[in-house]
Amino acid sequence: MAETASQTTTIAAPPDRVWEIAVDLEHYPEWARDVKDVVVRARDEQGRPTEVEFRASALGRSTHYTLSYDYSAAPTVLAWSMLRGDIMRTIDGAYHFSPTSDGGTEVRYDLIIDLVVPLPGFVKRRAEVRILNTVRELKIRAES
Repeated sequence: MAETASQTTTIAAPPDRVWEIAVDLEHYPEWARDVKDVVVRARDEQGRPTEVEFRASALGRSTHYTLSYDYSAAPTVLAWSMLRGDIMRTIDGAYHFSPTSDGGTEVRYDLIIDLVVPLPGFVKRRAEVRILNTVRELKIRAES
């Protein structure tokens, strides 16, 4: 059964700066702790990554998955869906970017994940916290 998670944070950086970091997928290993390797397999006519293979730490092991990115609502939404993965059936999600009145950015991170093997609740929650840490790491990167 698919699990959903959502997290919202405010980043003290303008939306264009936060967007720039979020779509620079090749540099995720520099700031997203669990992302170990990124390979862009395809780009759109504007040079943006559309098919991206990731290697990440997950549940004490390394996992591989490939995501398809959707820029149709850019620059307010960066959405993705899983094309293939080794321990997941689904990884669909989106970043939603909204300007704040003080020049910052509110970011909502939505995620739907379905693992091939069912896990106990406490393990799922621990994995969810690590995945949602990406939003905190995005905040740190954008504010630095």
